[in-house]
Amino acid sequence: MFITFEGIEGCGKTTQVKRLADRLRELAIPVTLTREPGGTRLGQDIRKILLDPQTQGLTPLTELMLYAADRAQHLEEIIKPALKKNAWVLCDRFTDATTAYQGYARGQDMKLIQILNEKTTLGVSPDITILLDCPVAMGLKRALDRNRTLYQKGHDRFEMEAETFHEAVRKGYLSIAGKDPDRFIVVDGTLNEDDLEDVIFGHIRAFL
Repeated sequence: MFITFEGIEGCGKTTQVKRLADRLRELAIPVTLTREPGGTRLGQDIRKILLDPQTQGLTPLTELMLYAADRAQHLEEIIKPALKKNAWVLCDRFTDATTAYQGYARGQDMKLIQILNEKTTLGVSPDITILLDCPVAMGLKRALDRNRTLYQKGHDRFEMEAETFHEAVRKGYLSIAGKDPDRFIVVDGTLNEDDLEDVIFGHIRAFL
Protein backbone atom coordinates (compact mmCIF):
# COMPACT_ATOMS: atom_id res chain seq x y z
CA MET A 1 0.00 0.00 0.00
CA PHE A 2 1.37 3.40 -1.03
CA ILE A 3 -0.20 6.38 0.75
CA THR A 4 0.79 9.99 0.16
CA PHE A 5 -0.06 13.05 2.26
CA GLU A 6 -0.52 16.43 0.61
CA GLY A 7 -1.52 19.98 1.53
CA ILE A 8 -0.41 23.56 1.84
CA GLU A 9 2.23 24.77 4.29
CA GLY A 10 1.15 24.23 7.89
CA CYS A 11 -1.80 21.98 7.08
CA GLY A 12 -0.59 19.34 9.56
CA LYS A 13 0.33 16.57 7.13
CA THR A 14 3.79 15.88 8.59
CA THR A 15 2.30 15.31 12.03
CA GLN A 16 -0.46 13.11 10.67
CA VAL A 17 1.73 10.94 8.45
CA LYS A 18 3.85 10.14 11.52
CA ARG A 19 0.76 9.39 13.61
CA LEU A 20 -0.61 7.04 10.98
CA ALA A 21 2.75 5.27 10.79
CA ASP A 22 2.67 4.77 14.58
CA ARG A 23 -0.85 3.33 14.43
CA LEU A 24 0.04 0.91 11.68
CA ARG A 25 3.16 -0.25 13.51
CA GLU A 26 1.04 -0.93 16.60
CA LEU A 27 -0.87 -3.37 14.37
CA ALA A 28 2.43 -5.03 13.35
CA ILE A 29 2.18 -3.66 9.81
CA PRO A 30 5.61 -2.95 8.26
CA VAL A 31 5.86 0.75 7.44
CA THR A 32 8.35 2.87 5.52
CA LEU A 33 7.94 6.54 6.41
CA THR A 34 9.54 8.95 3.97
CA ARG A 35 9.20 12.42 2.44
CA GLU A 36 9.82 14.59 -0.59
CA PRO A 37 12.12 16.29 -0.99
CA GLY A 38 14.72 14.70 1.25
CA GLY A 39 13.85 11.01 1.48
CA THR A 40 17.41 9.99 0.58
CA ARG A 41 20.85 11.26 1.54
CA LEU A 42 21.16 12.96 -1.84
CA GLY A 43 17.63 14.27 -1.45
CA GLN A 44 18.55 15.91 1.84
CA ASP A 45 21.07 18.07 0.00
CA ILE A 46 18.47 18.93 -2.64
CA ARG A 47 15.98 19.76 0.12
CA LYS A 48 18.40 22.25 1.65
CA ILE A 49 18.70 24.07 -1.67
CA LEU A 50 14.96 24.13 -2.27
CA LEU A 51 13.83 25.22 1.20
CA ASP A 52 16.68 27.43 2.40
CA PRO A 53 15.46 31.05 2.43
CA GLN A 54 19.02 32.08 1.59
CA THR A 55 18.78 30.34 -1.81
CA GLN A 56 18.76 33.12 -4.38
CA GLY A 57 18.06 33.20 -8.10
CA LEU A 58 16.52 29.73 -8.38
CA THR A 59 14.39 29.82 -11.54
CA PRO A 60 11.02 28.00 -11.60
CA LEU A 61 12.36 25.55 -14.19
CA THR A 62 15.45 24.81 -12.10
CA GLU A 63 13.22 24.30 -9.08
CA LEU A 64 11.07 21.86 -11.03
CA MET A 65 14.09 19.88 -12.21
CA LEU A 66 15.49 19.63 -8.69
CA TYR A 67 12.23 18.10 -7.51
CA ALA A 68 12.34 15.66 -10.41
CA ALA A 69 15.91 14.67 -9.56
CA ASP A 70 14.97 14.14 -5.92
CA ARG A 71 12.02 11.94 -6.93
CA ALA A 72 14.01 9.81 -9.36
CA GLN A 73 16.51 8.93 -6.64
CA HIS A 74 13.76 8.49 -4.06
CA LEU A 75 11.85 5.95 -6.16
CA GLU A 76 14.88 3.80 -6.87
CA GLU A 77 16.43 3.96 -3.42
CA ILE A 78 13.46 3.99 -1.02
CA ILE A 79 9.94 3.61 -2.41
CA LYS A 80 10.28 0.75 -4.92
CA PRO A 81 12.38 -1.48 -2.62
CA ALA A 82 9.91 -0.96 0.26
CA LEU A 83 6.90 -1.80 -1.90
CA LYS A 84 8.63 -4.93 -3.17
CA LYS A 85 8.96 -6.05 0.46
CA ASN A 86 5.19 -5.49 0.90
CA ALA A 87 5.70 -2.65 3.34
CA TRP A 88 3.19 0.17 3.58
CA VAL A 89 4.90 3.29 2.25
CA LEU A 90 3.73 6.59 3.74
CA CYS A 91 5.16 9.61 1.94
CA ASP A 92 4.97 13.26 2.99
CA ARG A 93 4.40 14.88 -0.44
CA PHE A 94 4.75 13.28 -3.86
CA THR A 95 3.88 14.09 -7.49
CA ASP A 96 0.72 16.05 -6.64
CA ALA A 97 2.87 18.57 -4.77
CA THR A 98 4.87 19.20 -7.93
CA THR A 99 1.68 19.74 -9.93
CA ALA A 100 0.22 22.07 -7.29
CA TYR A 101 3.34 24.09 -6.47
CA GLN A 102 5.35 24.17 -9.68
CA GLY A 103 2.33 23.88 -11.99
CA TYR A 104 -0.62 25.77 -10.55
CA ALA A 105 1.38 28.25 -8.46
CA ARG A 106 4.64 28.69 -10.42
CA GLY A 107 2.98 28.42 -13.84
CA GLN A 108 5.31 25.78 -15.24
CA ASP A 109 4.16 23.79 -18.26
CA MET A 110 1.70 21.14 -17.09
CA LYS A 111 2.59 18.78 -19.92
CA LEU A 112 6.27 18.94 -18.94
CA ILE A 113 5.37 18.28 -15.30
CA GLN A 114 3.28 15.28 -16.33
CA ILE A 115 6.15 13.88 -18.40
CA LEU A 116 8.66 14.38 -15.57
CA ASN A 117 6.32 12.78 -13.05
CA GLU A 118 5.79 9.78 -15.32
CA LYS A 119 9.50 9.35 -16.01
CA THR A 120 10.63 9.68 -12.40
CA THR A 121 7.94 7.49 -10.80
CA LEU A 122 8.57 4.52 -13.10
CA GLY A 123 4.89 3.63 -13.12
CA VAL A 124 4.50 3.81 -9.33
CA SER A 125 1.49 5.82 -8.17
CA PRO A 126 -0.23 6.22 -4.79
CA ASP A 127 -3.09 3.92 -3.86
CA ILE A 128 -4.47 6.65 -1.59
CA THR A 129 -3.69 10.35 -1.28
CA ILE A 130 -4.81 12.17 1.84
CA LEU A 131 -5.24 15.90 1.23
CA LEU A 132 -5.35 18.01 4.38
CA ASP A 133 -7.21 21.17 3.42
CA CYS A 134 -7.19 24.32 5.52
CA PRO A 135 -7.32 28.10 4.97
CA VAL A 136 -4.03 29.63 3.86
CA ALA A 137 -3.85 32.14 6.72
CA MET A 138 -4.22 29.36 9.28
CA GLY A 139 -1.61 27.17 7.59
CA LEU A 140 1.00 29.92 7.36
CA LYS A 141 0.49 30.90 10.99
CA ARG A 142 0.94 27.29 12.08
CA ALA A 143 4.07 26.97 9.93
CA LEU A 144 5.65 30.08 11.40
CA ASP A 145 4.78 29.06 14.98
CA ARG A 146 6.22 25.57 14.35
CA ASN A 147 9.45 26.86 12.87
CA ARG A 148 9.99 29.31 15.70
CA THR A 149 9.43 26.57 18.26
CA LEU A 150 11.40 23.75 16.64
CA TYR A 151 14.10 25.53 14.72
CA GLN A 152 14.23 29.01 16.25
CA LYS A 153 13.87 30.53 12.81
CA GLY A 154 11.15 32.01 10.60
CA HIS A 155 9.68 30.86 7.31
CA ASP A 156 11.42 28.60 4.81
CA ARG A 157 11.69 29.64 1.15
CA PHE A 158 8.18 28.55 0.21
CA GLU A 159 6.52 29.89 3.34
CA MET A 160 7.97 33.31 2.46
CA GLU A 161 5.93 33.41 -0.77
CA ALA A 162 2.98 35.82 -1.05
CA GLU A 163 -0.41 34.66 0.18
CA THR A 164 -1.63 34.61 -3.43
CA PHE A 165 0.97 31.92 -4.18
CA HIS A 166 -0.36 29.71 -1.39
CA GLU A 167 -3.94 30.33 -2.47
CA ALA A 168 -2.98 29.08 -5.93
CA VAL A 169 -1.41 25.98 -4.37
CA ARG A 170 -4.56 25.28 -2.36
CA LYS A 171 -6.82 25.73 -5.36
CA GLY A 172 -4.48 23.53 -7.37
CA TYR A 173 -4.69 20.74 -4.82
CA LEU A 174 -8.48 20.89 -4.71
CA SER A 175 -8.61 20.84 -8.50
CA ILE A 176 -6.32 17.80 -8.66
CA ALA A 177 -8.40 16.01 -6.02
CA GLY A 178 -11.62 16.81 -7.86
CA LYS A 179 -10.28 15.13 -10.98
CA ASP A 180 -9.28 11.94 -9.14
CA PRO A 181 -11.88 11.32 -6.42
CA ASP A 182 -11.22 7.57 -6.28
CA ARG A 183 -7.66 8.17 -5.07
CA PHE A 184 -8.07 11.28 -2.95
CA ILE A 185 -9.43 11.56 0.57
CA VAL A 186 -9.91 15.24 1.45
CA VAL A 187 -9.97 15.90 5.20
CA ASP A 188 -10.57 19.02 7.28
CA GLY A 189 -7.15 20.35 8.24
CA THR A 190 -8.67 22.79 10.74
CA LEU A 191 -9.42 19.96 13.17
CA ASN A 192 -7.20 19.46 16.19
CA GLU A 193 -4.44 16.86 15.87
CA ASP A 194 -6.21 14.08 17.78
CA ASP A 195 -9.52 14.43 15.95
CA LEU A 196 -7.76 14.63 12.60
CA GLU A 197 -5.79 11.47 13.40
CA ASP A 198 -9.03 9.63 14.16
CA VAL A 199 -10.67 10.84 10.94
CA ILE A 200 -7.71 9.75 8.82
CA PHE A 201 -7.44 6.36 10.49
CA GLY A 202 -11.17 5.88 10.03
CA HIS A 203 -10.64 6.14 6.28
CA ILE A 204 -7.60 3.84 6.31
CA ARG A 205 -9.20 1.17 8.50
CA ALA A 206 -11.18 -0.12 5.52
CA PHE A 207 -7.91 -1.08 3.79
CA LEU A 208 -6.46 -3.09 6.66
